[in-house]
Amino acid sequence: MAGNEFLVFIGAYTQRDGSGISVARFNADTGELTTPELVVELANPSFVALHPSLSHLYAVTEFDDYQGDVIGALSAFSVDRSSGKLTFLNRQPTNGPGPCHVNVDASGRNAVVANYNGGSVAVLPINPDGSLNAPSDFVQHEGGAGVVPDRQGEPHAHSANLDHQTGWVYINDLGLDRIKSYQLDSSSGKLTPVGSDVELHPGAGPRHFDFHPDHAHTYAINELDNTITAMEYDRASGRLTPTQTVPALPDGWDGSSSCADLHISPDGRFIYGSNRGHDSIVIYGVDATTGQLEYVGHESTRGNNPRNFAIDPTGRYILAANQDTDNIVVFEIDGDSGKLTATGTEVTVSMPVCLKLVPVA
Repeated sequence: MAGNEFLVFIGAYTQRDGSGISVARFNADTGELTTPELVVELANPSFVALHPSLSHLYAVTEFDDYQGDVIGALSAFSVDRSSGKLTFLNRQPTNGPGPCHVNVDASGRNAVVANYNGGSVAVLPINPDGSLNAPSDFVQHEGGAGVVPDRQGEPHAHSANLDHQTGWVYINDLGLDRIKSYQLDSSSGKLTPVGSDVELHPGAGPRHFDFHPDHAHTYAINELDNTITAMEYDRASGRLTPTQTVPALPDGWDGSSSCADLHISPDGRFIYGSNRGHDSIVIYGVDATTGQLEYVGHESTRGNNPRNFAIDPTGRYILAANQDTDNIVVFEIDGDSGKLTATGTEVTVSMPVCLKLVPVA
């Protein structure tokens, strides 16, 4: 590998000009990002995840019509880490409509999928060759009628978040204002509720989630009321305890906006969240002892509707995907302040919504 060079796999919506998953190359020594190239055709691969071996990639197909049923699907691909080529292996149903997020457990034996439209969670076993089996477990969330009627009339599972060393699984359910907690048995592919759900404030709409590298704190970004919730994390019991909620939008801004993605810097010193409408990334510093958040600033994403973004593994750059302006913009991270500076590097790809970086082999 030449320096810190990574493949960037790009999940996207395909209802405009896109055709599937694209790949670009990113050099974390220079900040250079190459023009993306289509590597596989697939309908609405809005979120992708990597096998822990980095040899396989899994992509949700975010639709509601798989083989005539009102469900979505998950596709499996082998990854050539030299060329970036993806080879299709197989596809399985997620048993619920609108799958929007997927994660793979540490053993590489199970993919866990959040079905947004169906408000459900599916576990799909992974074979030794990386292909998928039909779901081994399916959990339907119940409830709804939250304070945002048009978004919270029913459950909406929005992300599947795994502690790869313990088997704890946390499902952010936007419709229920809850983070649902499960234990995953990697051998059986079964989820067991652990009875320690987090009930967030009404109208929060939890969407994405990240673990702090200290293994003692976690964070959720809330789509509907534009906030970030900090939580203490008892890794032994899996219990999450909210301790602080901070705004993702700047004081005094009253336009229409909703939060999307959340990531913590590799050194754990800063947390970043994306705002769609304000079209920015909010930056908070993280107290090393308490995990509490202190406001640093906002940075425009130089585009509209930033969905997913990625911090490169070296912690030097952020790549922000702007869905509505079809661009990915590179920002340099100031290691002392956490602030972002646009590097001037920008590439075009239709409706990008998910970025996953893989070291070039």
